[in-house]
This record gives sequence, structure tokens and C-alpha cells, in this order.
Amino acid sequence: MAVVTVGQRGSAFTRDDLDALPDDGRRHELVDGLLIVTPAPSWRHQDAVLELAVRLRATCPPRLRVFVAPLGVVLSGATVLEPDVLVARMSDLGTRDLPAAPVLAVEVLSASTRRLDLTLKRATYEAAGCPSYWVIDPDVPSLRAWELRDGGYVEVAHVVGQQAWTCASPFPVQVRPSDLVRPPAE
Repeated sequence: MAVVTVGQRGSAFTRDDLDALPDDGRRHELVDGLLIVTPAPSWRHQDAVLELAVRLRATCPPRLRVFVAPLGVVLSGATVLEPDVLVARMSDLGTRDLPAAPVLAVEVLSASTRRLDLTLKRATYEAAGCPSYWVIDPDVPSLRAWELRDGGYVEVAHVVGQQAWTCASPFPVQVRPSDLVRPPAE
């Protein structure tokens, strides 16, 4: 389960507070000064992250880069997210993080992050002007994608199982949700 909390004496957390936290194996993110702490993801979650990143990287143009968490996306001094997979412009990268909205942010749903990924994070990326936001559900398996149009997200795809979707943005790539989730070895 995700834990959301405020800083000492009820004040908002900042990027500096986030940097001072110990490395405890959990993911620490900030949204408008609220600290969100989630447990380490499951192997199914991480397998889907890696499978998607490999597919994206295979067709990624040189002006863009594909990353997996943890890589901080610094949207403000009080909002720092770590999407499971992201695509960024090379020209936007800082020395240690991405100090701008990515061109694509992807979250792989977990029991502890489902609600945050579908509501708070989606709204935060939308407000930051992130052109594309995807959510992968490894349990179904499915992919839902939104693109920014006129300042708001519009759903452009919802594919399940063996259904394939070829996105146009940020670059053409075909994704089939069942290919992202491999069954456990027998």
C-alpha cells in the first residue's frame, strides 16, 4: 500500500527533503509537496517494465532516450516523479535527472499503486504537459494510452491480451499487452 505524508511539522516536502531520505528499497516521489512512498514492485511488474523498455528502445530515434525507474522527473521543487518507463528528449536531460516532462510516461500497475497511477499521477503528468501517458496492467494484461490534446488527456488506445496497438507518438512502435507479461516458468 502507498503511504502519502507531509513533511516535518506539517510542512510540504521539497526536492531537498527527498534527496535526504535514506535508500530503503522503496520508491519515494513528491506530488505538490506530499511524499508518496510505495513498496518495491513485484517481479511480474518489473518483467513488464523491462519488456516494454526493450520494445521501445528498439525503435527509439536518436533524439530520444528510453529509461526505466528510478530516474527522477522533476516537474517542480515540490513534484518529483519516477515513472516505471519514460521517453525523454536528449535535449531535456539534466546531469542527473529529467527537469522537464517526458514525452512519454508509463506506469505499470501494482496493487499498491493502481489508484495513484490512474488518478494522481495521470493528472500530474497532464498538468505538466506530458504528451503521452500509458498504463500497463500486468494482471489483465492490458494497455491504456492517453495523448495530450488541447491541454487535456484523451484516451487513444485500450488494448487487452493479444490485441496489438501501434502508436504514432512519441514514435511508431507496436505493443501487444500479452507480450509484456510472461507466464511464470513451470
